[in-house]
Amino acid sequence: MGLNLEEKQAMVAEIGVQVAQAQAIVVAEYRGLGVAAMTDLRKKARGSGVYLRVLKNTLARRAVAATPFAGLAEKLVGPLAYGICSDPVMVAKVLQDFAKENDKFVIKAGAMANLVMSAKDVATLARMPSREELLAKLCGTMQAPIATFVRTLNEVPGRFVRTVAAVRDQKEKQAA
Repeated sequence: MGLNLEEKQAMVAEIGVQVAQAQAIVVAEYRGLGVAAMTDLRKKARGSGVYLRVLKNTLARRAVAATPFAGLAEKLVGPLAYGICSDPVMVAKVLQDFAKENDKFVIKAGAMANLVMSAKDVATLARMPSREELLAKLCGTMQAPIATFVRTLNEVPGRFVRTVAAVRDQKEKQAA
């Protein structure tokens, strides 16, 4: 049974809200994929903060029409699952990893603001470190000079204490 006009408008509005908050959209064909596999993908996507939805391509075209993702409309052909996320690397990783495990799940295209990506570009994006990894590396890089400075400052009193202990031990040996 098809959707009535109000349901279609509500769905386009819901997808429009997700697209407005998104940094990337990845589309993949799921033809021949079982329900259990699709449920597993939904769990992985939900756990990673990826909005995953299967919907009609005409509704998806309307949802992305007046957004920076409008160029993706020409790639929307066939039965597609849409992965939408505010972290472009995360959506690419989740769908790319699932595609490696399931041959019937094929990534077709992706998009970032004003940029349409091929399946190869999405695979390249999936290999990049995530936002959290990049932030951790940045913090480590910023913290390294400070930690080295603190260790250097700590070494002066430490060296003094070791020198006093050595003098004490030497005097104890001479007294014995």
